[in-house]
Amino acid sequence: MAQKGQLLYEGKAKKLYETDSPEVLWVEYCDQATAFNGEKKDQIPGKGKLNNQISGMIFDLLADAGVPSHYLGSLSETEHLAQKVQIIPLEVVVRNVAAGSLCKRLGLMEGTALPDPIVELFYKDDDLGDPLITDEHVKILNLASEAEVAEIKEKALTVNAALTEIFEKCGIRLVDFKLEFGRDAEGNVLLADEVSPDTCRLWDAATDEHLDKDVYRRDIGDLTSVYQVVLARLQELTAKRG
Repeated sequence: MAQKGQLLYEGKAKKLYETDSPEVLWVEYCDQATAFNGEKKDQIPGKGKLNNQISGMIFDLLADAGVPSHYLGSLSETEHLAQKVQIIPLEVVVRNVAAGSLCKRLGLMEGTALPDPIVELFYKDDDLGDPLITDEHVKILNLASEAEVAEIKEKALTVNAALTEIFEKCGIRLVDFKLEFGRDAEGNVLLADEVSPDTCRLWDAATDEHLDKDVYRRDIGDLTSVYQVVLARLQELTAKRG
């Protein structure tokens, strides 16, 4: 059992602690919800527990589908262990359906199915507002090598295929989602951060009800209630798989 050490980093939704192993981090989810680059911020009791449980289940399901990540296992309802990685400062967004900023940029109607999934890269920089960037911008900023960018895009589409199947079995439509990747001690690129309703747009397949953080962004529902729906459906799926 790893031992919890000093606080290394405190972000919007998580705290990272060192452990007695230099390559392992202790991750603690918080109850804070943020939107619009932190302009909107609230404490929502129970949110951290839900995100930790949902993300852990998804990482386990992705591992079963052949997609490795930094996730090493749950410690409690709000904590887990993760392999230490150097986060590549890119937000990798995969889109299956037009929503959010894509609609604003291209004038598409929300809910329009895309002919094929698309992968977009955003520069992780709060001061700049996490701008959309091209492969050439990644090269100029020296954020990742060309080979790493190609690998990240390939992995993102692999995750999309696996997640789409997982959520379809839960009666949920995977609209779009954000991923982060990091380099381990050997320089291998691993899926990192979290995969949860905080980072995915999820709509009920039958009703198009939002089951994600858009209910908080748009003030159209109770965040913990819809996250509990996602958790319950994933638990049911896992139980069926045995």
